[in-house]
Amino acid sequence: MQPHLNRKRTDYLVLLIALALWCVAGLQSLRAQDEPDAASPPPAAEVQSKSAFDIYKEGGWFMHVLLVCSIGTIAVVVYSFIQITPKKMAPKNLVEQVNGCMASKDVGTAYQLCQSNPNSYSNVISTALLKVNFDRDLANKASMVEAAAESLDEEEHKQMVWVNYLNVFATLAPMIGLLGTVWGMIESFDQLAAGNAQPQDLAGGIKKAMGTTAGGLIVGIPAMFFYFFFRDKLAGVMTTIQKHASFAIDILSGEIRLEGAVEQAAEAAAETSEE
Repeated sequence: MQPHLNRKRTDYLVLLIALALWCVAGLQSLRAQDEPDAASPPPAAEVQSKSAFDIYKEGGWFMHVLLVCSIGTIAVVVYSFIQITPKKMAPKNLVEQVNGCMASKDVGTAYQLCQSNPNSYSNVISTALLKVNFDRDLANKASMVEAAAESLDEEEHKQMVWVNYLNVFATLAPMIGLLGTVWGMIESFDQLAAGNAQPQDLAGGIKKAMGTTAGGLIVGIPAMFFYFFFRDKLAGVMTTIQKHASFAIDILSGEIRLEGAVEQAAEAAAETSEE
């Protein structure tokens, strides 16, 4: 009986020792998980988000030039939206009044109307009216048409000067951005030449390169879009002015007869005298 009890006690003791060793091993494993491993790399630093102003400052003086280009682009776009419209360059009311004067052969009143309402259409008609000569065939229509065509080209050139500024900004901004890119890469290679090969040593030049590239494209793409937009719009408006001027000249020469033109001319003369 006694040997049997001793054997049971021995088995219990071995079991308790094994259980204790298992618990100690588990605690050591948990402690190892909580403590950082000396051989493992430190955790990566949290990346902070940057505002547009931070990127602007990192770009250096290139960003100042791009800011000037963006302000110029906005100014030209606003001017073009206001100025390059049929309502501004060829008012419908003025066109009708001039046609009425042309039908009644009242060249003086038509010229007065154009001088008191300066715009592209009135400038074209004024130039044509200076060539009127009723002693010649069709009131000297050939000379009037030639003078109107020259004035039309001049008016288109005057407005196209502003539209071309958009083309200048669209070309200049990406080139400035490219220059900033090259400059930033030069700075990064200077760091490499000095033996600074860590990523943080190269980050400054690379950030400048990417920031100026993005800035140049942000300015250049809208400028290029509005250049083509206003160029085509101006061409359409000038075509409308050409049609109005040609129609008025045909009325004066007698090739087109306009019903009710005499009454319109009388109303236009009355309004001009009141002013």
